[in-house]
Amino acid sequence: MLPVVGQDFKQETTVYIPEHFRVEDRATALAFMRAHPFAILVSATDDGPFATHVPVVIRESGDHLTIRGHVAKANPHWRYLQNEPTCLMIFHGPHAYISPSNYDTQEAVPTWNYGAVHTYGTAKTFTEPEHLLNILHDLIPTFEASYEQQWASLSEAYRQRLLNHIVGFEIAVTKLDAKFKLSQNRTRKEQQQIIDSLSVASDTAVAGTAGLMCEHGLGLKKET
Repeated sequence: MLPVVGQDFKQETTVYIPEHFRVEDRATALAFMRAHPFAILVSATDDGPFATHVPVVIRESGDHLTIRGHVAKANPHWRYLQNEPTCLMIFHGPHAYISPSNYDTQEAVPTWNYGAVHTYGTAKTFTEPEHLLNILHDLIPTFEASYEQQWASLSEAYRQRLLNHIVGFEIAVTKLDAKFKLSQNRTRKEQQQIIDSLSVASDTAVAGTAGLMCEHGLGLKKET
């Protein structure tokens, strides 16, 4: 587990992470979150877990980490956050099936490679126009800076109607768990064979998994 402050703190985690696949560096985890900002917000309700897929912005201020975004007012998730502010947000990246044909031993089974970061924290919600605009002014330059001019050109009445249909949220992160399962427990040669097989895939999630492995120094080509 990575606390919001510090980088090398270990504790019992809320998600299963074998030591081979644990990410202890906070900067690495945050870079992954920013690279994959379309996350899954999960809350506990009286009827069971409730999830929303939502784009978010990650903000750091000293040792404090916050996640900001908004949901449709018609989405009951904001009410769940008001009733129970403690929540989970899952950041997920490329992933791929790993065939045992990539290994040098016959005694092997299939597996799956992927990267994921789970953040836990306390949420508060906003409906005031000034707070909603503040969140939008975070989101717009993050995802399409050129849209800022178009947004500014919209009529005040139209923008107000849009604001009336959303609820903003901000999550103060209390801890995060980062897991990159990228065949770290295999030999360098086998890692390279996996990278070579995935990198030629037309599926961007599969090819992206090869790229993620390379980014983290796996395979033969990173050895010097």
